[in-house]
Amino acid sequence: QVQLVESGGGLVQAGGSLRLSCAASGRTFSRYDMGWFRQAPGKEREFVSAISWSGASTSYVDSVKGRFTISRDNAGNTVYLQMNSLKPEDTAVYYCAAGRFDCAGYGCYTTNEWNYWGQGTQVTVSS
Repeated sequence: QVQLVESGGGLVQAGGSLRLSCAASGRTFSRYDMGWFRQAPGKEREFVSAISWSGASTSYVDSVKGRFTISRDNAGNTVYLQMNSLKPEDTAVYYCAAGRFDCAGYGCYTTNEWNYWGQGTQVTVSS
């Protein structure tokens, strides 16, 4: 069992930055790939980014490439999402997720079920 708690959301002006954190409970954190998803009002939840259990592989949706960076600290059971050059269209509730897969990469992370989800943190970008 893995419990996930997100933090770091808030209100920021366009062009600004935020760093989201996701703290995981349990001693098996390092065995899980970790991902970030987001859901804007009236829209479906979408994949944002993911990082493999070792940290060696990362994936991003095209709309955030070059602006967002995912990283993880296995010793501290935490995964981060550094978000720079934020845009109003980044406004959403951001969710952290954990999963174990036999694959990696964008196609894998967007077509397979993730095992655990956090409660989400609101990110609002004003224009």
